[in-house]
Amino acid sequence: MARIQRRPPGRGIEWEYETLVLPKDFSRNVVTRLLVDRAEHGGWELDRLRIGHDGKRRVVLRRKIIRQRLTLFAG
Repeated sequence: MARIQRRPPGRGIEWEYETLVLPKDFSRNVVTRLLVDRAEHGGWELDRLRIGHDGKRRVVLRRKIIRQRLTLFAG
């Protein structure tokens, strides 16, 4: 159902992408609840939503990858 990939858009920001394909049987309310849940609990935001001719929804979610930087203490 989900495919996660990483691609650097450029200059210091890295995003992680997840692709979902949702069947046409899912109502708009179900899809909304699913996406809100992913946003609230996983930190994802909507990047792209496409509805195909067959009625399937192809959703691309993204979230920032936060890297920790090494800090050196002078002492």
